[in-house]
Amino acid sequence: MQTDPRIVIVDTTFRDGQQSPLLFDTEKYRFTLEEKKQLLAGLIELGVTHFEFFSPVVGEAEAEDVRELIAYAKSLTPKPLRFLGHCRTNPLDIEKALEVGCNGLNLYLGVSPLAQRHNAQKSLDEAVGLAKEVLRQVRAAHPKMYLRFSAEDAFRTPLGDLFRLYDAVYPYVDTLGLPDTVGIAEPEDVTQVVSALRARYPRAALECHFHNDRGLALANVLAAVRAGVRYVDASIWGLAERSGIPSITGVLFNLSKRYPELKEQYNLSQCYPLNVLMASILGTLVPYTEPVSLTNRTHTAGVHQKAVLNEKKVYEAHNLHDFGVDKNQLLLGPLSGWHLIYYYLKEVEAFEITREQAKRITQEFKSRTGEIGRRKKPEELLLEIALAHGLSRHPIPEEVPTARLENLD
Repeated sequence: MQTDPRIVIVDTTFRDGQQSPLLFDTEKYRFTLEEKKQLLAGLIELGVTHFEFFSPVVGEAEAEDVRELIAYAKSLTPKPLRFLGHCRTNPLDIEKALEVGCNGLNLYLGVSPLAQRHNAQKSLDEAVGLAKEVLRQVRAAHPKMYLRFSAEDAFRTPLGDLFRLYDAVYPYVDTLGLPDTVGIAEPEDVTQVVSALRARYPRAALECHFHNDRGLALANVLAAVRAGVRYVDASIWGLAERSGIPSITGVLFNLSKRYPELKEQYNLSQCYPLNVLMASILGTLVPYTEPVSLTNRTHTAGVHQKAVLNEKKVYEAHNLHDFGVDKNQLLLGPLSGWHLIYYYLKEVEAFEITREQAKRITQEFKSRTGEIGRRKKPEELLLEIALAHGLSRHPIPEEVPTARLENLD
């Protein structure tokens, strides 16, 4: 079996991402084919090479989209790409995925106690037998195809049961997956389980898929990679069912600190443009929880604004410029101090103003911030106060005629 020594992002925007409640909150419901193409092109520009799709059995429209997207991706780059069908351990799912052009399979089956009783409704012995037989048949029919197998809800599955299942499929797979399907794991759990699998299955790569129900998905990714995982599932913005999974850009931002080789593997400057692209498609803002965002370089408190005006590094410890965020924001508002107000009136509004005048205007501005709201922006209130204080603007120089410029030669 072949394993990849690199850290590889497996994009699941077109699978788990389409299950996100945010698509319903924004009344998008489903990405159009054209939107999927835009997102796919952005991901390829970033350097992503592994893409997970729904099994086409979910519907004909989805099947046609997957077929179109695979053809489109191939037209964009000569680099080898891996198109992964996310399939139940079911021959029909597998057949349909191969028909639309998938060149790899991400198979899964649940064997947790809950899955045995309420989902797959198979005993552990039955599940192990099924997985072994299906994987054996697929490997025999497709000796060189990439195969990943995951025990759904792995972190609520007893480790002994996980071993029984993975022992059965290990001879046939390239990668074993560890999906934290319900977001229950903690970093300590992840380290323990990954280390156990790393020792027991040395010829297989490991893949992680962490949900963010407890807000620990990204921390779990970091623990998993340190323990030996090389394939990391992520999506744009972390879109996925419920609270989502780690975002691609958040994963790259964090892992690149410890693994600088990622800067050669991925075009990190495309992280922020990719996030903005998703924002334009959904008609909303890049989430404030997303590390690679302009929000993460935005300051509202007066003390912070003063410091950032002098040296950004005082309150910006991370180099987001390399990830495409090429500016920062100082937001004028109720918490702003006289330094920002002086800067804003002098540099942005071009007023002739002294520091003492700025301090007096700031006092009045702060006393009237209750007026700020949807009907009056902070800038409008400040401008109103500045004019009431009799400030005048610097005169704008007249444009030099072209003829006069020529005469200067």
